[in-house]
Amino acid sequence: MMIPTVHLNGTSRSELLRQFRDAYAALITATDKLAQASPNARDYYPQGDDAYGKARDEHIARMRKLKEVTADLEEIAAAILPPAKKN
Repeated sequence: MMIPTVHLNGTSRSELLRQFRDAYAALITATDKLAQASPNARDYYPQGDDAYGKARDEHIARMRKLKEVTADLEEIAAAILPPAKKN
């Protein structure tokens, strides 16, 4: 995974962290909203016996994608954090 390099001619560490934290927060909200929109079998049974199972599997795949992107952002933000101070 490519991590931005904090340097004098680039975006500041604090701005990079703000951007990634904002994106992370938006993904958490999106994940919550998508979870609320999980398929209900009553909405699929007229389409056949396997329709709900397919809808559920697609929903799980969408949730997994959001969680993967969220994890990527966590990793990038952690790498951007300033080095820990030594005593």
